[in-house]
Amino acid sequence: MTTPQVREAADDDLDRVLAVHRQAFGQETEAGLVRDLLADPSAAPRLSLLATDGGRPVGHILFTAVTVAGAHPPVAAAILAPLAVVPGAQGRGIGRRLVEDGLRRLAASGTDLVFVLGDPQYYGRFGFEPASPRGLAAPYPLPEAYAEAWLVRRPGPGAIGTATGRVDCAEMLRRPELWQE
Repeated sequence: MTTPQVREAADDDLDRVLAVHRQAFGQETEAGLVRDLLADPSAAPRLSLLATDGGRPVGHILFTAVTVAGAHPPVAAAILAPLAVVPGAQGRGIGRRLVEDGLRRLAASGTDLVFVLGDPQYYGRFGFEPASPRGLAAPYPLPEAYAEAWLVRRPGPGAIGTATGRVDCAEMLRRPELWQE
């Protein structure tokens, strides 16, 4: 087993990136979302990272820009969606590497907050915490079962600031059904 390498995905990696999502999720939904977000001007700036092992794509993570309506002063923010690791490579820390590398790069670029709708136990390992109690509302009302899954993290050192408001995502994420499943 070699150590997977993480790098920014290039335009010519699109087929490899989409294949990772198809394998990881066993369907087209997430791959289609990634394809749409990569083409969506309202998602910029974005950070797309590809993990490879021996040259074979094994994981991908995508961060896209969001705004926090009503935040004064405005904050630079992103959302992590989605993260995928192919089944044969799961459990080897590839997801962790992708998340940590992404957060490090976002911190270096001046991003103030990173959001995710995901498993609180998994993302809690990276310092994500519930966003709603901090006054940071999801783009759409969430089912009660997902209330604790709306998470936020400051990618750099220090505590989450005083920004509050509703998060507004890229156009391709402005589909209520993405927030209700």
